[in-house]
Amino acid sequence: MEKATAANYRDALPPVRARLGDRALQEVIEEDIEALIDWMLTEGRRRGGKPGTGLGVRSVRLTLGRLRTALNVAVRRQLVVRNLAAFVTIPRTAAKAALEAQAARKPWTQEEVRTFLTGITDERLHAVCLLSLMGLRPAEVCGLRWSDIDFEAGTIAAGDNTRTLVDGEIEEKEAKSAAGRRVLPMPATVMKALKAFHTRQKKEHLQAGDAYLASGYVLVDELGRPQRTDWLRRRVYELMAKLGMRKVRPYDARHACLTYLAGVGVPDVVLAAWAGHADGGTLAKRVYVHPDNSHLKVAADHLETGLFR
Repeated sequence: MEKATAANYRDALPPVRARLGDRALQEVIEEDIEALIDWMLTEGRRRGGKPGTGLGVRSVRLTLGRLRTALNVAVRRQLVVRNLAAFVTIPRTAAKAALEAQAARKPWTQEEVRTFLTGITDERLHAVCLLSLMGLRPAEVCGLRWSDIDFEAGTIAAGDNTRTLVDGEIEEKEAKSAAGRRVLPMPATVMKALKAFHTRQKKEHLQAGDAYLASGYVLVDELGRPQRTDWLRRRVYELMAKLGMRKVRPYDARHACLTYLAGVGVPDVVLAAWAGHADGGTLAKRVYVHPDNSHLKVAADHLETGLFR
């Protein structure tokens, strides 16, 4: 099991231990698990916010899913007769409220993207923000190396390496699926910004001398040290505040990109290939349409002429 996956399971189950940890597994009934879900939604938070408040539906659903998996193992090992969590669900009212909250969270519009890009043209992280706005995940941006960028071919090998924080430690790995590892043609604006950023880093290296860490990553500070998603998030928020922009998550830059591409008619299967998703849409599209570099180039052209200008 990957370290991140193990951490995911470990982080999801503390509420179960807190509420049911003193009970023998065979004594737990379905109503206990339903009560656990209600408790998590109303007062189960212990960190990441005000203790004693309710957890988000996504967190509760994750815990329930991990509990179901664990109980499936218990059934297989004949520790219990059936999986008591199999038919426990998130209350409909809570699920509906979560969907409404998600709908209210909107990525930047095309006009907001342009305002932001115009305002950060001279900022050090201009190129990095463009990478996010062309749909790369924050972990992909942080894991991107200069060796992944082919200026001659005009492409970026996205997903070959991701860089995330797990249990306080940096973990680097490839994308989870083959679809996540993709070669994207660069819009001209992105290529120009990356070339300028590469040149800037060379100057920073000369200025810092032996203090500079030649890590080979694209996202580095002035001393060449590679950075994490939390560092990137803080810097992007600072740029938003500086420009008086509506605050959105850095991950929402990916949503803005994909929303724009979908709106200008990029086919679902090409959109999925650009985003690094394994599922390209309907069965017919998955079977009969095969996106190649020429299809992806259309997406790059749309970003250059529409979103970045």
